[in-house]
Amino acid sequence: MRYLPKSESERRQMLDTCGAASLEDLFSHLPPEVRLGRPLNLEAGKSEYEVVDYFRARAAENANGYASFLGAGVYSHYRPVLCDVVVSRGVFLTSYTPDQPEISQGTLSTIFEFQSMLAQLTGMEVANASMYDGSTAVPEAAMMAARITGRSRILASRALHPEYRQVLETYAKYQGLPVAEFGYRTETGALDLVDLDARLDEQTAAVIVQSPNFFGVIEDVKQAAEMAHQRGALLVFIFSEAVSLGLLRPPVEADIVAGELQSFAIPPSFGGPFAGVIATKEKYIRQIPGRLVGESKDSRGNRAYCLTLATREQHIRREKATSNICTNQALIALMATVFMTVYGKQGLRELAEQNLAKAHYLAGKLPLKFSGPFFNEFVVKAGARPPEAVNRALLEKKIVGGLPLGRFYPELEDCVLLCATEMSRREQMDLVAEAFAG
Repeated sequence: MRYLPKSESERRQMLDTCGAASLEDLFSHLPPEVRLGRPLNLEAGKSEYEVVDYFRARAAENANGYASFLGAGVYSHYRPVLCDVVVSRGVFLTSYTPDQPEISQGTLSTIFEFQSMLAQLTGMEVANASMYDGSTAVPEAAMMAARITGRSRILASRALHPEYRQVLETYAKYQGLPVAEFGYRTETGALDLVDLDARLDEQTAAVIVQSPNFFGVIEDVKQAAEMAHQRGALLVFIFSEAVSLGLLRPPVEADIVAGELQSFAIPPSFGGPFAGVIATKEKYIRQIPGRLVGESKDSRGNRAYCLTLATREQHIRREKATSNICTNQALIALMATVFMTVYGKQGLRELAEQNLAKAHYLAGKLPLKFSGPFFNEFVVKAGARPPEAVNRALLEKKIVGGLPLGRFYPELEDCVLLCATEMSRREQMDLVAEAFAG
């Protein structure tokens, strides 16, 4: 019942309207054995003040006021207030997808700007209207490479985010795409190019490389691309830390770029929702999953936006669809669009420089596992104590520590992946260094 009248006059008016003499008459059609016969065991209703107070108390039980040095694909960055101001507008918050372009011009225009800025940021010629997240964008890029090359084997770096690799393997298993891995160098943490060269063959459709990789190390993308192209394979470039694109050279040698935009004003939110992206060269545009928003003109010659390319199963025959999971994530992608607009080219570079400086300040106080160049993440040797013990010590100081790597890399069971961003303060970083020093 949507509304229960409170006064006797209101109750009587409702019963008269229904043609019933009492409230019991409303349920007289139900047999006695299915009726409860007692009041529901529910607490009395609460006022708005009490409800707000309850949720504030629950929020205080979470990591409120804690510093975080946990990265591994989800990063703690400052979110400009303007992002929430824009995405909370009803015209954006209540709309889902621009399937009717004539009444979706606002959403289509923001997606068009999103695509344009991502193409500039990645050095590609075209970007799609966002994927579900970074993990699903990886297998979508792999399947795209298989369609382009007509080959049926994927080579993925072992330094690719392990959860991305797990999603890739799940996809590939039912697509008939065997996935093989090539290693990383134990000294630097970067790609083992010798191992890559040995594993490349004439059936390899794509070589998948992440940079900065899961260990935070910056890869030699140009060399990996040359090796892949010599064998007729495509180079798929993956990123999980989008802020790095503000400082590092765009991966122009890649054929496909896929990644995660969580760093662009999308809150961690216990792991989602996020927004992935795929960008590529124009010659591969027909194989890109998802949708593309283009700029056109209406019958009066005014600027208008439309879905230029939509190759999802809901638009075309299922067997011809390039993807069955490419939700356009318009609202989440809008957060990233506002973020990029607020920071601009120079602002994003300065943000990346802050991340770089703070990470290197902290790393300078710790025993590093790898010698390769890094951005804002790096692997640290925990020493005599297990990584979990170090993290427990940090929690007592209201600091969330790094990711123990033994979960994904048994050979690194004594190591921790740490991340420092612009949100990291000097005194907090010093406390982290003290915890690792024992």
